[in-house]
Amino acid sequence: MGLFDKLFKRNKEQQEQKEALDEGLKKTKEGFFSKITKAIAGKDKVDTEVLDELENALIASDVGVETTVAIISRIESRVSKDKYLGTSELNRILQEEIMGMLTDAPSNDFETFDTPKDKKPYVILVVGVNGVGKTTTIGKLAYNFKKNGKNVLMGAADTFRAAAVDQLTIWSERVGVPIVKKEMGSDPSAVAYDSVESGMARGSDVVIIDTAGRLHNKFYLMDELSKIRRVISKKMPDAPHEVLLVLDGSTGQNAIEQAKHFTAATQVTAIAITKLDGTAKGGVVLAIANQFKIPVKYIGVGEKMEDLQIFKKEEFVDSLFSLEK
Repeated sequence: MGLFDKLFKRNKEQQEQKEALDEGLKKTKEGFFSKITKAIAGKDKVDTEVLDELENALIASDVGVETTVAIISRIESRVSKDKYLGTSELNRILQEEIMGMLTDAPSNDFETFDTPKDKKPYVILVVGVNGVGKTTTIGKLAYNFKKNGKNVLMGAADTFRAAAVDQLTIWSERVGVPIVKKEMGSDPSAVAYDSVESGMARGSDVVIIDTAGRLHNKFYLMDELSKIRRVISKKMPDAPHEVLLVLDGSTGQNAIEQAKHFTAATQVTAIAITKLDGTAKGGVVLAIANQFKIPVKYIGVGEKMEDLQIFKKEEFVDSLFSLEK
């Protein structure tokens, strides 16, 4: 394949991903703008009343109180400089201020499914409660890393739920990557250790390890995750290189509560937000990116394996504010 063909293929893939993002955020976009439209209906000037209505609209869109206050504060600063700012300009200003807020938030190191050259295998520990799409996210991650030329290995360290091992095994077969697993009830730390050991022996580029999705006892969760980290580091001192928290975007503010629990229980270094295509609560992405100061690295905008995307701030905001239906 020549250079032109490669560039054409890459541009086509990027266009398809942007179209999937636009479609995946459609419900959020429609709900978001319907609330904003109602907030400024009949008004011709951005004043205190309009800002109050906009604040309510943002909170109702699951942007969250803390993030909403930050956005409104930014807009108030703009309004104070131009006393005659019209509501017709509000969408543009809102877009600019949201983009500015996201720019201040931590960013991903990579814009593709890649890993640092000096970390091989790159060990990803995946955490999150049951039902958020954790296993599916691992499968899609494995697919996309493999598609990008990486050798991938899965580790089934959620040994407390038989279905978890079975589901991950199905994904390993579907994607065509090896998996390390043990019988239900085995020590999760032992599975994690064996996964890293096997990844090193195989020359894997990426090792993705699943963990139990329980949250009823934060202290137990903390102890378990801490033990897994300690055991992994005995085999590979700087591993895990990434602790990826998976959150269900369709749960809105509940996703924020889960993030609070997990970030308190372990050192989360990246976040994946799933199921954005089936909800109007995509504003929670803004809340999580702003509030936790942890990079939102991946977002799920559909059921296809390609629909797990690298979170790109500019494209997300562009899709959110695109007025095409």
